[in-house]
Amino acid sequence: MIKVSHQRGRAGAPPRAADADAASATPPPEPARWILLIHSIAPRPHYLRVKIGRRLQKLGAVAVKNSVYALPTSEAAREDLEWIAHEITADGGEASLCEARFIGGLTDDAIEAQFRAARQRDYAALAKAARRIVDGLSATSRPSSARRARVERALARIRKRAEEIVAIDHFGAAGRLALDGLLRTADDKLRPPKTPGPRGTPDLPSLRQVRGRTWVTRKGIHVDRIASAWLIRRFIDPEATLKYVEARGYAPAAGELRFDMFDAEFTHEGDQCTFEVLLARWGNGDAALRRIADLVHDVDLRDEKFGREETDGFTALITGICLQHRDDGARLDAGSALLDALHRTFQQRARK
Repeated sequence: MIKVSHQRGRAGAPPRAADADAASATPPPEPARWILLIHSIAPRPHYLRVKIGRRLQKLGAVAVKNSVYALPTSEAAREDLEWIAHEITADGGEASLCEARFIGGLTDDAIEAQFRAARQRDYAALAKAARRIVDGLSATSRPSSARRARVERALARIRKRAEEIVAIDHFGAAGRLALDGLLRTADDKLRPPKTPGPRGTPDLPSLRQVRGRTWVTRKGIHVDRIASAWLIRRFIDPEATLKYVEARGYAPAAGELRFDMFDAEFTHEGDQCTFEVLLARWGNGDAALRRIADLVHDVDLRDEKFGREETDGFTALITGICLQHRDDGARLDAGSALLDALHRTFQQRARK
């Protein structure tokens, strides 16, 4: 430890140069990362402890010590915890709020891990319900109207709960990606089956002549939509404008082309993912793109159809990109850099 002594100067005297240098050399304190609620609630009546526990759970707060709950520092977190503190004191308990920065013992990484673990449990519970729905749907036949309505209501409840979890998922738990994949698979199974094949229908434009169109897909892009958007901008329509919308209820404007979404012009056909459909419709025989299509297929459909040696690494990188970036544009930028590098690598291998 370095001890710094301070001396008081004469009133009105300017600070000495050494004092000024020392002040400028002192680093500013790091901002507090956490806001803590510290409370004391009597064991009786029991309802108050239960009520406050539910309030904190709804906010996504985690217990870092007994009766000490943390949230990442923000104005919203401060306001939410102030209301809870008021409830505690109004019912006879004690509550204090403080902003904190841990410098020993409990680490920031450990607290972040607690947040991820809590949200992982939430996502896992929803994924279990989504998995039951997916397993009960056929990949080849369309469900009856009554069955479809029941499934869509169940999926709507899962999506609503997922939105609540995402709102308190402060550090990007990995379970969100698995849940998104299951919900996408359920949507695919609810679609009327299409006949697979590389030929475009008469009402679709030839992808060899498409230029400057607006391409629309669902928000929260993952592997198939990232790769498809990259294929569109990099090869099919370099002047394309990309638009990300809510999955349900979107009415396309004139001239828009949708991909990888319900009733889209370009989406899954048979056992082909959207990237494969676009590549087939475009009609390019690039072996490097074909190899990328194999990777996208196996990661998106999880059927291990092609079993390329690069699949595990590709999966890890795409997952990391989606965890690091919540914004769709940022995901596409990072994914495009990855796919450009893969394409270059596969081209070089093909020449050997």
